[in-house]
Amino acid sequence: MTTSANDSLGHRGQFAELVVLCAEKGILKKAVFSKSCNKEILRATVTARIIGKRLMLQYETFHADNKAKHQNLDISSSDAKNLAISAVSDIIGDFMQINLISTVGDCEYKRSSSGKETLLRVSRIRSVAEEKGASATEPVCTSGNNREKNYILNGREPFLILLGVSDQNGRIYDKKRPKFRQINRFLELIRDVEGHLPADGTLRICDLCCGKSYLSFAVYHYFANVLGRNVRMTGVDLKPDVIEHCSSVAKKLGFDGLEFVCGDITGYVTDQTPQLVISLHACDTATDIVLDKAVEWKADVILSTPCCHHELNHMLNCPQLSFIAEHSMLRQKFCDAATDALRLKLLESYGYFTAALELIDPEETPKNIMLRAVRQKKIDIGSAKAQKARAEYENAKRFLLSLD
Repeated sequence: MTTSANDSLGHRGQFAELVVLCAEKGILKKAVFSKSCNKEILRATVTARIIGKRLMLQYETFHADNKAKHQNLDISSSDAKNLAISAVSDIIGDFMQINLISTVGDCEYKRSSSGKETLLRVSRIRSVAEEKGASATEPVCTSGNNREKNYILNGREPFLILLGVSDQNGRIYDKKRPKFRQINRFLELIRDVEGHLPADGTLRICDLCCGKSYLSFAVYHYFANVLGRNVRMTGVDLKPDVIEHCSSVAKKLGFDGLEFVCGDITGYVTDQTPQLVISLHACDTATDIVLDKAVEWKADVILSTPCCHHELNHMLNCPQLSFIAEHSMLRQKFCDAATDALRLKLLESYGYFTAALELIDPEETPKNIMLRAVRQKKIDIGSAKAQKARAEYENAKRFLLSLD
């Protein structure tokens, strides 16, 4: 067992202080909280984020009702850091095990059922962190509303050049900078969930309604070239000219495991079940078809960013909401949010942990909501929890459409 030099904090306080220190020095990858004392919370993570140009710790909890919740802790000033350390220490008290993963090594906090606390490898990580000197300007694995940071992609990737995102020198074209940030943010979200995908064997991925396929190329590159995985990926879209162009680019790049198919996603059939299904800006009910296909395949992870939301706007029939519906702009915003919330609730009923996340700054595109669903390993869609989610979904539909 090793301990921190600051014994006055106690074991929990020492570990909380180390989490904040690693974030401040730019070496924190993730802190994983497991063996929860609260049956309603399955696990939690803490990562570093830059939000509003301030360094934050983002605390994400994964709940037994399939929901994920976020809390941001400011650590950009001395007073804020002290409050954050106290908050993280309190959070630690709700878990029996915490693993801190950094760029310089890992350490661990454990608490037995009798209350005995143990710190492992803490002093070594602390000494390396303190030797880093001044605070790092950019934390590892940071994302947030401000993306002034080191991206997963740098612009020199051949697929970005061939797709017209950057020039031959790797400089991002000014008009393509939002697209470049969007692609990198999507890869950050991929990185967050890659642990839920099979670690061995060929990884099967589908990009439904792939369009110009920026994400298809980026995701394939990430898994095949950055992580060195064997990948079989298919992009599906209705536009023949787009599919022809994407197929040509894939061939030029030597992306042998990436193919493109022209056709309606409703009728698309694959001989190998996809573990990851992605979709960017599938229009209106096409997003629902994507989600239905992914659930049918029992995909481990689904990442979908919807585009327009017309169906509920046309069908909304709820006198209790007339004070919203009478204003066309507010009606559309409400229908957008309600549609995505219904989609997530339906996914919960099929045994998925769900969350609605920000894909990119809303100033760059209003279509910035990412629906994330991670399939539970042990699922019983006949369970009380799954049936409750389905009932909530059906009740919400009846309310919005006045079906009773």
